[in-house]
Amino acid sequence: MDYRKTTLDNGLRLLTIPMPGVASVTMLITVAAGSRFEEKNINGLSHFLEHMAFKGTQKRPTALDIATLIDGIGGEFNAFTSKDHTGYYIKAAQKHLPLLFDVLSDMLLHSKFDPAEIEREKGVIIEEINMYEDMPIRKISDLYENLLYGDTKLGRDIAGIPDVIRSIKREDFIAYLNRFYGPANTIVTVSGGIEGSARELTNKYLGEWQSKKPEQPEKFRDGQKKPALLLRHKDTQQAHLCIGVRGYNLTHPDRYKLGVLTNLLGGGMSSRLFIEVRERRGLAYYIRSANEMYTDVGNFVTQAGVDIKRIDDAIKVILAEFAKIGKEPVKAEELKKAKENLKGKLILDLEDSRNVAGLFATGELLEGKIKTPEEIMKNVDKVTAEEVRETAQNIFKEQTLNLAVIGPYKDEERFEKLLIL
Repeated sequence: MDYRKTTLDNGLRLLTIPMPGVASVTMLITVAAGSRFEEKNINGLSHFLEHMAFKGTQKRPTALDIATLIDGIGGEFNAFTSKDHTGYYIKAAQKHLPLLFDVLSDMLLHSKFDPAEIEREKGVIIEEINMYEDMPIRKISDLYENLLYGDTKLGRDIAGIPDVIRSIKREDFIAYLNRFYGPANTIVTVSGGIEGSARELTNKYLGEWQSKKPEQPEKFRDGQKKPALLLRHKDTQQAHLCIGVRGYNLTHPDRYKLGVLTNLLGGGMSSRLFIEVRERRGLAYYIRSANEMYTDVGNFVTQAGVDIKRIDDAIKVILAEFAKIGKEPVKAEELKKAKENLKGKLILDLEDSRNVAGLFATGELLEGKIKTPEEIMKNVDKVTAEEVRETAQNIFKEQTLNLAVIGPYKDEERFEKLLIL
């Protein structure tokens, strides 16, 4: 897949990825700033800022003005906040690309941050936080990272906490933008059926954005020496757990080996954990494995919703599979299936211009280097059975085991005894 990278005089980077035969176009603006940039007294501000971008600008004073405009062209628009970056996008028919530049640049540079609107949106965000608290299947992943990274910027929840959200004022948004948003750490990505010159549009709408040096986040250093547990008592009908270990960062040379390993363990309905935990023992409805990779650290996790009376059995089976994959070489047929699964999912994702924009933007933004889909698939193909086994031996260590649980339990010692490899 071909792409072009252009850097403007102010340091802003533009990525264009043509997709022949696609009638839509996605414009995505990503900024290398997220919740791990926040001090405790503004925890949740990155996410709050994402909400406020859609609440009105000098040119389009209300949220309705923005929504009506995009709805009027049949477009999709949204934003997202992670711990290390934030994104804003609009996807629409290709002929509307100039309008997409107009609207997104306006939101980025000229949001009003009306105090009355801020106060109203506080209620929305607090209800979003409350919603997550009532959804163990969603909340458990937050608790897992709370456990891994503790009371640090990386360990806090992206949405923040209600008391902090209530205290945020207009000047906090302005200060945050001045500290963390600038052309140097922002990328404009245009993918799909591109008509006209994206370079000219970028210069027109964002070329005058003043260059500056945004602040950088503090690094996290792993130093775990014994297994750790976080138990959240909740009267649920199903127990939700996250169990895993510390993994690799975003640029680690073995990241693709870990990706194949993760797929083998919990990447689909024929994965080892799905078969052993759900199909053979009926211990869970859902079970899956994933990697979360940041620029400095990473983690591997298996998440499951299990029978509250048989959670001990589920944990034992999961840990047994962690140990097994590091001892016995993966058979050729199973390894091939895992690789084809990873590549197939990537190919399906690439049918959507929004996914294409996200793939290229995050590579450039967080790694400083774009890997095309073809390069990614080649790296997956290179992984051998022995490398999978070695990777498992490297990461699955008893001292770095971590378990987070939400369910009707109070006995921590019960779970601590299970953390054995």
